[in-house]
Amino acid sequence: MKIYGGEDYPKKELTEKIIKAAFAVHNKLGSGFVEKVYENALAKELRSMGLAVEQQKRLNVIYGGDSVGDFSVDLLVEESVVVELKAVRIMEKSYEDKLLHYLKASNLPVGLLLNFGNASVQIKRRVYSKR
Repeated sequence: MKIYGGEDYPKKELTEKIIKAAFAVHNKLGSGFVEKVYENALAKELRSMGLAVEQQKRLNVIYGGDSVGDFSVDLLVEESVVVELKAVRIMEKSYEDKLLHYLKASNLPVGLLLNFGNASVQIKRRVYSKR
């Protein structure tokens, strides 16, 4: 796995657009809704920016060349960034671990964990690379 430091990471411009959209959603809705409300609002906001967004996108887990199962991500943006949403008071490390597993299983480079459950959006960016 390659370690990215500072401002160097894949899909930087796209993740910044997603984060900007998340703040716009939080500014309009505030906290207190269930995750699905934020998922729908963020998808709408991203689409209004001209981005391709798939909600509850099913991705396969490949092992030894065969599919051994699948999982759903909250949002897949531009077929390259996984976005997982939460609406909780306290972010657990297991949420970050889950996102990293999703990236590894899907071989996608970047994921964002966005929490709408507080006074401001909490953001965790995770990068995965086999290098």
